[in-house]
Amino acid sequence: MAKHIFVTGGVVSSLGKGLTAASIGMILERRGLRVAMQKFDPYINVDPGTMSPYQHGEVYVTDDGAETDLDLGHYERFTHAQLTRNSNYTTGKIYSGVIARERQGAYLGCTVQVIPHITDAIKEAIYSAITPEVDVLITEVGGTVGDIESLPFLEAIRQFALDRPRGDVLFVHMTLLPYLRASGEMKTKPTQQSVGKLREIGILPDLLVCRTEEPMSEDMARKISLFCNVRPECVIEERDVAFSIYEVPTDLVRAGLDRRICERLDLPYTGPTDFDDWRAMLERIRSTTDEIEIALVGKYTELSDAYKSIYEALNHAGIHAARKVKVRRVRAEDVSVDQPGQLLTGVHGVLVPGGFGERGLEGKVAAIRWARENRVPFFGICLGMQCAVIEYARDVLGLAGAHTLEHSPHTPHPVIHLMESQKGLETKGGNMRLGAQTCRLVPGSLAARLYGAGEISERHRHRYEYNEAYRARLEAAGLLTSGVHPELGLVEICELPSHPFFIGVQFHPEFKSKPLAPHPIFRGFVQAAIDHARGPGTRSEPGSAAQGAGTGARAREPVPA
Repeated sequence: MAKHIFVTGGVVSSLGKGLTAASIGMILERRGLRVAMQKFDPYINVDPGTMSPYQHGEVYVTDDGAETDLDLGHYERFTHAQLTRNSNYTTGKIYSGVIARERQGAYLGCTVQVIPHITDAIKEAIYSAITPEVDVLITEVGGTVGDIESLPFLEAIRQFALDRPRGDVLFVHMTLLPYLRASGEMKTKPTQQSVGKLREIGILPDLLVCRTEEPMSEDMARKISLFCNVRPECVIEERDVAFSIYEVPTDLVRAGLDRRICERLDLPYTGPTDFDDWRAMLERIRSTTDEIEIALVGKYTELSDAYKSIYEALNHAGIHAARKVKVRRVRAEDVSVDQPGQLLTGVHGVLVPGGFGERGLEGKVAAIRWARENRVPFFGICLGMQCAVIEYARDVLGLAGAHTLEHSPHTPHPVIHLMESQKGLETKGGNMRLGAQTCRLVPGSLAARLYGAGEISERHRHRYEYNEAYRARLEAAGLLTSGVHPELGLVEICELPSHPFFIGVQFHPEFKSKPLAPHPIFRGFVQAAIDHARGPGTRSEPGSAAQGAGTGARAREPVPA
């Protein structure tokens, strides 16, 4: 039977429970165990699919089409866990299921209550994430101890532990150790209060992970141990990282977390966890000094979590190319339609991400025109691809007023229109074109050279698509369709062969990038940006030795600025 690790948090939100849970998963995988990852979110929305990025950050999509919390992106970037719709449950999803059962008479006339019916449903959700191949399931409980919304989940995991053999369940509680600079002191009282609230619920933490910006002394660990009833060696410091979030797993191993988990779960401990390749990657990050700058022209640039996976995918490609990728966040609505270069001059690449809503769309179109005309590498994702099609139809094909039906229902040239499968839908949430879809690549195209394959699978999240009725005219004008769904004929990728690097994709490749395995399009885009920074005559061919020399390899020495 699988072992279980529950990660909870106290004091404040945004302590990094998701990163800590992902790091634990990575540590266990490095010890030869097969892990599954899961997140419980206390909000009443059924999923984050209808939530504003300002409220929630990005919506992370799994292969099976679930719209989930962004922490699942950390899980996939750090581990090889196969995430599904059973990897993310919200209060809304749990209650919806219980209410549906009640309407069907499944409770045989019983009064439906939080205990036992809601808590039983939560325990069923835990088991739903386990397959026969899983050795350890790591479940993160969102929110903080003391929140009203989190109580049913905390009660459910308390009950769950009672049903399992001793040594099969581990509770990891994450807290904050604030440092008061005025007095030069680190305070343990918030941690004491948080653990006290957890104990009131009936959960005794086995391990405490203490987030801190200053080193935690042995005396401090002993004090926390005394007041929180946790052994001193099980008080683990998680200090703010200096360079990268990817330092967290190695820092936790250095603090002895791997040994403590093995001891508490009766797992064999045969020595320190092997992180040689990971540490080599971190050393490349520390030693890299050369920079390129990418403009991300988006609607939600004020909030870093809105494009979390894109920023990480750019970093992964930068690690591969031994370049620091500096992102210039450009609000799309601030881009001048007449003079887009005011906010873009000096960048080495332009990326337009996905999104919904009309705000800023004309700014995105103008930024794409600037990148195309100035031969600056361009990468469009989802709506970014659609904006590229609109721009090309207007400015090259000469179709005045070309637009998307999403925002211009009376456009004379709907080069982007509603998918047939989306017509007639009356509700929102969970019914877009979601999840992994197959795409067949045109041989010899930029896309085929980047992937080194003829057929790929990528994750989607959209309602509108490239209008096939305009494909022949756009291709005749030079905009190549280089990726198509083999059964439905939907255009998935378009590119401009006459440009150094110009590609738009209908899917979200950022969801499949990892630190040690950057996504091929991001890798090609960053390399194109490096070539652009060096100047004319330095273009690297996708798939060549310059791009495929291995993680962190330099193709050429940079030209001095």
